[in-house]
Amino acid sequence: MPMVEIAATSRVVLDNDWAGDPDGLVALAHHAMAPANRIVAITSSLTNPMFGPPEGKTQAGAQLALDLLQTLEHPVPSAVQAGPDSTFTGRLRRNLGAQAIIDAVRADDDLPLTLVCAGPLTNVADALLEAPDIAPRFKLAWVGGSSTGTDHDEYNYFTDPMAAQFVLANQQLDIDQFPLEAYQRVVVSVAELDEALRGCGRVGTWLWDHFRGLEVPDFIKFGPLWCLGDSAPLVVTGLSEVTSTFDTTSATPRRRMCNRVDARLVVADFLASLRLQAQQDPRRLPGDSNSAAAYL
Repeated sequence: MPMVEIAATSRVVLDNDWAGDPDGLVALAHHAMAPANRIVAITSSLTNPMFGPPEGKTQAGAQLALDLLQTLEHPVPSAVQAGPDSTFTGRLRRNLGAQAIIDAVRADDDLPLTLVCAGPLTNVADALLEAPDIAPRFKLAWVGGSSTGTDHDEYNYFTDPMAAQFVLANQQLDIDQFPLEAYQRVVVSVAELDEALRGCGRVGTWLWDHFRGLEVPDFIKFGPLWCLGDSAPLVVTGLSEVTSTFDTTSATPRRRMCNRVDARLVVADFLASLRLQAQQDPRRLPGDSNSAAAYL
């Protein structure tokens, strides 16, 4: 039983290139463990070619998201859909991920909806092209771009720049943007993350395995810190923005650029939520520690 009952305050659609950097999977686990969130759809977007040929990656990403929710024993939303393996074309096309976004936005519900995209904006662009009427009915929280005007150097932007330009140009869409300069400060040491994931049951082990199995080009060399930037939007969904700061760049539509994310809050809440998840696992044996070995 939780210490206090936390009320749900936000419906959330999560869009990410789940088959890419596993910090997206950490963000998915974090959103799912946040009691203030109600996840209503999950959509999978294309990965950058640096992670290998993109064909099949969106479908693989959707399956990863589904597997993680099942490991968490979290209710699976009615829509877990993959988008296309190609970038935004500016023309109407069949995109099940975009349709899932449209359906979630159009659903009647008293809770406000935030579409959290921590990857390329491909599915969001296709949804707005297909159904421009949805733009005033949700808020986009995007992890991407730059606050210094060098968007083309940022991963999520340059993976599909045409999609980013189309979405950001929409004059009816409220956006909270978490640019590179803000999200890159949401970091944890590799040692702390390694220890935390190893010691937190089935969910931690699942995430640890996906970090361990990450395939990257030879030219990428890992350092002692790991960025969990995809978790930055938790401050406007499952947590609170009271200790983060934003600059308002437009009143209509409402556009804000985050200039400081409370990284301590985000990382500490994730690690604590993971420990609590492990402690509450019904398959945990009486008297056992939180180590992964204590789980069947």
